Parts: sequence; structure tokens; C-alpha cells
Amino acid sequence: MNGWLVAAAVLTAGGLGPCLWAGSRGTAGRRVAAQNMATLLLCLDFLLLAQGYGRPSYVDLALVTCVLGPAGTLVFVRLLAEELHDEPEGGPPGARLLTPVTLVATPATVLPLCVATGPGRAMAKLLVIGVLLGLGATVTTRALRHG
Repeated sequence: MNGWLVAAAVLTAGGLGPCLWAGSRGTAGRRVAAQNMATLLLCLDFLLLAQGYGRPSYVDLALVTCVLGPAGTLVFVRLLAEELHDEPEGGPPGARLLTPVTLVATPATVLPLCVATGPGRAMAKLLVIGVLLGLGATVTTRALRHG
């Protein structure tokens, strides 16, 4: 077991567990925020597992996840608009944490992976994933907070 796999295990145990708990309980807004946070963590997990196992195809899974995750959140926000309107001002509590967590966790994961992979096509794909994660978190946070 190498450091990449240890980091993936820590991220899974420490991050996805609370997301699953919040996604199964609470208000509609909290569940949607938990779903979006789980998407972020799953995407970062795929990147760490790709490096840990030496499987570049996992990076493609992360790319698909970082595109479809925020799109799914926006669909849920649209479908649950009435329930989300009843949330307190500023949206659910998890929505406030989404962008800061993304802006810390994404560079903390993507930059070491860029250093490990070196310059090339794989590094460009990692940077695109990082940018898409940041943009997706920003858009979905705005949607959750403002309906």
C-alpha cells in the first residue's frame, strides 16, 4: 500500500461517511449539499486511486464525475425548488462549506498529482479536472444558496 492509497482511504472514511449520513437524513437542501460534497470527494478519490494503482482510466472516471456531479445537483435544485425555498436564508449549512472545501481539497489533491505525473497530457487532464471541480462547486453553491 502506498501513500496515494492511504490518502484515498482516509478521504473515503473521513469524507464520504458524513456525506452519506447527511444525504440520508435532514432537509432537502442538506441532502443536495451532501450529494454535491460526495461527488467532489468521489472525484478526488478516483484521482488518488488512479495514481495509487497506476490506472489512468480512473482519471477518466474522475473527469466524468466532475462534469456530471454539478449537473446532477442543478437538476435536483430545480426539481426541489419549493422545498429549497423553505430553507433558512443563505441556504442549507452544507452549502456554505462546499466552495471553501473545494478550494482547499482540490489543489491539495491535484497539485501533488501533477507533480507526480509530470508534464504532459495527463497533467493537463488533471488541471482541467481541478478547474471543473472549482467551477462546479461555485455554480452549485450559488444555486443552493439562492434557489
